[in-house]
Amino acid sequence: MAGAHDLEVWDPEVIRAWDLEHVWHPFTQMKDYARRRPVIIAEADGVRLRDIDGRWYYDGVASIWLNVHGHRVPALDEAVRTQLERMAHVTLLGQGHVPAAVLARRLVERLPQGLRRVFFSDSGAAAVEVALKMAVQFWANQGETRRTRILGFTTNYHGDTLGAMAVAPDPIFHWPFLSYLPEEPRAPYPYCYRCPLGRTWPDCQLACLEQVEAVMAQEADRLAAVIIEPVQGAGGIIPAPPGYLKALRALCDRYGLLLIVDEVATGFGRTGRMWGVDHDGICPDILCLGKGLSGGYLAISATVATDAVYAAFWGEPGEKKALYHGHSFAGNPLAAAAAVANLALFTPEFLAALEQKAERLRERLEPIRTLPFVGDVRARGLMVGVELVADRTAKTPFPYEAQAGFVVADAARERGMLIRPVGNVVIFMPPLAATEPDLDCMTAILAEAVAASEASLAELAHAVAPDGD
Repeated sequence: MAGAHDLEVWDPEVIRAWDLEHVWHPFTQMKDYARRRPVIIAEADGVRLRDIDGRWYYDGVASIWLNVHGHRVPALDEAVRTQLERMAHVTLLGQGHVPAAVLARRLVERLPQGLRRVFFSDSGAAAVEVALKMAVQFWANQGETRRTRILGFTTNYHGDTLGAMAVAPDPIFHWPFLSYLPEEPRAPYPYCYRCPLGRTWPDCQLACLEQVEAVMAQEADRLAAVIIEPVQGAGGIIPAPPGYLKALRALCDRYGLLLIVDEVATGFGRTGRMWGVDHDGICPDILCLGKGLSGGYLAISATVATDAVYAAFWGEPGEKKALYHGHSFAGNPLAAAAAVANLALFTPEFLAALEQKAERLRERLEPIRTLPFVGDVRARGLMVGVELVADRTAKTPFPYEAQAGFVVADAARERGMLIRPVGNVVIFMPPLAATEPDLDCMTAILAEAVAASEASLAELAHAVAPDGD
């Protein structure tokens, strides 16, 4: 009979077979996965992971962008153990619990001034869904029922639930559902490397915002809100240029729109500052948080609103102004306790060290810029995207099916680091706790992996060259 000992003693080949026979992995083409010898992790320590074959790797994507202080952090381990001795889970529907109240208070103390009302969920996509429903109902509760549309940005990514897909539909990831999704207005996200206007920052004076304002003007009486990522994550690690969010905040105020900022990937120090919006010094009306909220330990997310947004939901039961949304595990006490301990580790010294690490990381990335098939290297804090191109001069992209990024990821794996690319963009997202020597080793592996992939990338580039040249 199966028991807890199943997780303590195993044969690596049995585990690998069970994985292939039963586990359907997210965002994974399983036919391709089955052709490889999959990495299956058995334990973690600090910024490294050990697989079932006993090999250690650097965690080069912070366990999909959410690990902050490393693995097996004593303060976080102890917080979960202590909370487990009290209770593992109780609902937040119509009642409260201590860890949620404490976490909400500690978050509000750290967030941009004005964000005070915390709605807990259990994933980043759920936090976005809440924000979208919150924005639409904000207007409906005031009698403005025509305001049901959300202005999103092309190539942003907010999750894979229906509302999140609707404001950021992707022709590759979401193709079977495109006809099912409501048509939301969209504007181009600023992409300085491939500026469609042929302009260069800062001389451009953010001319790309004119397209955003044009949509606002056209849809003004039907728009509820605008949603944006401070750094486009899954769309290729593309930071919005300095001043863009501040100008967007001003546009939202001019047209009377709510501003939703999705910081699921960028919050909790990932951009080198506590919040991505800190770089432009703005406060959104609604902020979405996830990933790093519990330090990468347990599933929890939050949608945080201003008092003005919250006030629109304040009413008697018969008025039906309540936000009828929630998840069974929303604000789970174990996750909330881990998150409280996580926030306590964001000391002024920790944040100051992050800025130093970010500067060192930028310096170590410079040699990669000159390598063949590297079109652009983008970094904001400890978020890095290396865009691979078939032709550097023409900026010709590799076709998605070429999976150019995985060529580099395989080379990095051979050298002791796990990374996960998106299409042609190699994403490097180390845990924030990585030391400067760790970062030196990890960037050296990244550079070696890109260089070692030159021959394979050349073959892919030849296949997409005009007339096969």
